Amino acid sequence: MNLPLDYETMRVIWWLLLGSLLIGFAIMGGLDMGVGTLLPFAARTDDERRVLLNLMGPTWEGNQVWLVLGGGAIFAAWPALYAVSFSGFYLAMIAILFALILRPVGFKFRGKITHPVWRAVWDWALFIGGFVPALIFGVAVGNVLLGAPFGLDGTLRPYYEGTFFGLLRPFALLCGLLSVSMLVAHGGGLIAMRTSGPMAERGRMFARMGAGAAALLFIIGGVWVTYALQGYRVTSVQDHMGPSNPLAKTVTRETGAWVANYSAHPWMMIAPVLALAGLLVAWIALGQRRGRIAILSSATAIFGIIATAGLSLFPFLLPSSLIPEASLTVWDASSSHLTLFIMLGATVIFLPLILVYTSWVFWVMRGTVTSDTIARNPNAY
Repeated sequence: MNLPLDYETMRVIWWLLLGSLLIGFAIMGGLDMGVGTLLPFAARTDDERRVLLNLMGPTWEGNQVWLVLGGGAIFAAWPALYAVSFSGFYLAMIAILFALILRPVGFKFRGKITHPVWRAVWDWALFIGGFVPALIFGVAVGNVLLGAPFGLDGTLRPYYEGTFFGLLRPFALLCGLLSVSMLVAHGGGLIAMRTSGPMAERGRMFARMGAGAAALLFIIGGVWVTYALQGYRVTSVQDHMGPSNPLAKTVTRETGAWVANYSAHPWMMIAPVLALAGLLVAWIALGQRRGRIAILSSATAIFGIIATAGLSLFPFLLPSSLIPEASLTVWDASSSHLTLFIMLGATVIFLPLILVYTSWVFWVMRGTVTSDTIARNPNAY
């Protein structure tokens, strides 16, 4: 069947779409994770914590759509990546799901009893629901850059030889802390913009601390990747139009290989520049109490940080530290040409609808959330 777009182009499009969905989740869901992480610290009283709950409450479920879409894209467009990552990182996935489940449970049950101990327990549950996913998602990206201990047998069936605690390597933990810091800056900016009084000031303070920490950790990570971390490089010719067979290539590991794309394509430096510039502008805007600029800047920083990782890895999706030749790349781990084309058609229809709906919800829910607005709303958390 002759399709309008060739196989190579479709693979690149779906690599871009996967990255866009992950960035969308980090920006939209990151607001909730950042606010949840700051819940016990930015809010000191029960009224203040209710304000933060109602800050997240109207939009957090819609923000999870980006996570569902990202998982679906991996399942349908990159089945080999889905098979290796969701089975090999099983315990990490369970920890993320457990933490995410605590969020709706916390929203529903916190207000059922007014006893302070009861509410404190659910406040910390909501903190876990924000902090743990933010940390583990960052650790996961760090492990992708390090390479995962998996291989493929002769029939391309994956096997994994790592452990959960094996994921907690120093570089991966640094990436986890970077993830937490950038989402604290993002969520703290939302608190500063949409609340008032002392809580807004505390949100602003934590957001500036998060932006500064994220910038420092991003620079340290960049130096580490350039001078101390072994990256991966394909040393054979890959058929960009050929069938998916990860074993039909040779791969070598070299220190600094993850920065080779930036030397070959200098325009890619836009990504790390956006990351650092976004964090700097957010830090300045927060100090000047320009909430909207701070949020847009922290979103830009998130885009830049994730894009930096993605561009560094290209064409790799998941390198193998166990058998480098089994590493999964854009050119050898995708679904069929027809599958990618059909999925693209569905995406062209439904993704704009999601963007329009999300924009409409945030527009409707704009404005400052205070104790008075909660008192006037009988359905408030």
